[in-house]
Amino acid sequence: MRDEYDFSKAKKARDVSHLARLQADATGKTRITIMLDDDVINSFRAQAEKEGMGYQTLINQTLRQSLMREPLDVESLRKVIREELALYEK
Repeated sequence: MRDEYDFSKAKKARDVSHLARLQADATGKTRITIMLDDDVINSFRAQAEKEGMGYQTLINQTLRQSLMREPLDVESLRKVIREELALYEK
């Protein structure tokens, strides 16, 4: 490894066609590092393969759907439980 590198003649990503496309495709996205359980990743990979999409896209869609759901408040949960229990009491 060199002590120093000269990047004075390096091209910017926007000037390299395939890198420019990658940047354009990633607009509105942020690269992160996240630790997930192996079984979770394997499940997403298998499901994504069946659906013909990337597993990261599927994870993103799943997270988005989760964020859009209304949280279940305590009173609503109690109501559902009462209704279900009433079915078994008959």
